[in-house]
Amino acid sequence: MSTAFDLLYSETEEELRSAVRALLADRCAPADVLARAETGRPHDPGLWHTLAAEIGAAGLLVPEKLGGQGAGHREAAVVLEELGRAVAPVPYLTSAVLATEILLGCDTPEAAGLLRELAAGRVVSVPALPLTQAPGAPLPAAVRDTGGGNLTGTVTAVADAVAADVLLVLADTGLYAVPAGGVSLTEQVPLDLTRPLAAVTLDGAAGTRLADPATARAAVAGALLSGAGLLASEQLGLAQWCLTETVRHVRGRHQFNRPVGSFQALKHRLARLWLDVASARAAARAAADALATGAPDAPLTVAVAQAYCSGVAVRAAEECVQLHGGIGMTWEHPAHLYLKRAKTAALTLGTKGHHHALVADFAELPSP
Repeated sequence: MSTAFDLLYSETEEELRSAVRALLADRCAPADVLARAETGRPHDPGLWHTLAAEIGAAGLLVPEKLGGQGAGHREAAVVLEELGRAVAPVPYLTSAVLATEILLGCDTPEAAGLLRELAAGRVVSVPALPLTQAPGAPLPAAVRDTGGGNLTGTVTAVADAVAADVLLVLADTGLYAVPAGGVSLTEQVPLDLTRPLAAVTLDGAAGTRLADPATARAAVAGALLSGAGLLASEQLGLAQWCLTETVRHVRGRHQFNRPVGSFQALKHRLARLWLDVASARAAARAAADALATGAPDAPLTVAVAQAYCSGVAVRAAEECVQLHGGIGMTWEHPAHLYLKRAKTAALTLGTKGHHHALVADFAELPSP
């Protein structure tokens, strides 16, 4: 039996969107994002504190009994839409979604204590997993316990590790919470300047055990599924900004004494893009609703959303750069930030091809 998804935004979700959008408009203008990216330290601790603690966005997935908002994936998706629209350099996907979902899956006193800190915005925690780690793919075995919770190994391409206070490390003996000060970080060159990467090296680092190996792997697998589903909303927000900004530009840019947007070829390109973005909205909302309601076909819905929204975000960003002409090619215009975020997001938590394969598998479609 197919699931009926609620694709509409509730009044509460729209109020949350308004609060987040107002904050980002005031504190995260494209010029500000670019300026911070140029310093090599894109994260804005002040912006994160306001978003996480004062608005309460960090605790949306955390139950009220653990100090969170007791909301769900639909609300978190709305936040990610707005963060994607602003290419905001904050560790929301990694900390408030992935790390939070992993800790929720552990169900231990130690995990509950860390969840309280995350929900209050006092701590940033990110999983020590490659940014490209995909749901349904084998989990890495790069870290081992040499005895007594002393961990050794290296994990590369860990997103937002430079902003983390605590790293969640999956080792051969379970899941561990490791203070960021106890590991060595080697910053790596990212394509997306707003989502920094680092190689995390543990050389006998001490960690607090949060879960046994079976529970840890199940928790990580569930978090990757939720992360992939909610990443579609970030990609949707990015595509919406690119479409809106491109339409605004071609309306105001004139050639041959008329707006360039009045030329039929450009009208057709933007009309096709509008249809793609509208379809991406439906796919992203379906994924968020499936995760929120625990729908049995959530893995299939998430795979569909990721396979589709990934390509739409990239195409929207490419059209934004191209239809802005020479202006879109400049460093000063923020279009390149959106293109780099879209390209990186297309590899994050699984490629489009990986999710296409998952769709075929879940739907029991024969491979070619």
